[in-house]
Amino acid sequence: MPAATIEFSKELIAFIEEWGKKPGGLIMMLHKIQHEFSFIPRPAAEKLSRMVGLPLAKIYGVITFYHFFKTSKPGKYRLAICMGTACYLKGAQDLVEESRSILGISGDEVTDDGLFSIDEVRCLGCCGLAPVLMVGDEVYGKVIKEQLPDIIAKYRNL
Repeated sequence: MPAATIEFSKELIAFIEEWGKKPGGLIMMLHKIQHEFSFIPRPAAEKLSRMVGLPLAKIYGVITFYHFFKTSKPGKYRLAICMGTACYLKGAQDLVEESRSILGISGDEVTDDGLFSIDEVRCLGCCGLAPVLMVGDEVYGKVIKEQLPDIIAKYRNL
């Protein structure tokens, strides 16, 4: 998709115009773009580069530095598995491995049907519920790997 053909919403354009010259504005604009598209498509980064007069290399430097930003489309249902200290110590790595096994994916892959992807995140702020998994806005606490098939099935059947 060439940059000229990607469409930004009126709200996104206004946001970019507001933040384009502010210190720290690049990160804010990238967050907004990712919110609109669920990831940062290259044509969107190219369009942003032209709109604010920043080199594309600088934009990609920020995108690739921060783990939060995605350059490929995630699954419809993103399993965010907390790998913070409390969650890690209580078995989060087992949840990652089991989820990948159930879904048949590795790393940052997306399932063939486009429904699922897995992100290892640093902290979800629910340490008392460790280990924690989020799907969209739904938090699952004190998760054990035996619960994963049912959690995944719930979203597969929506």
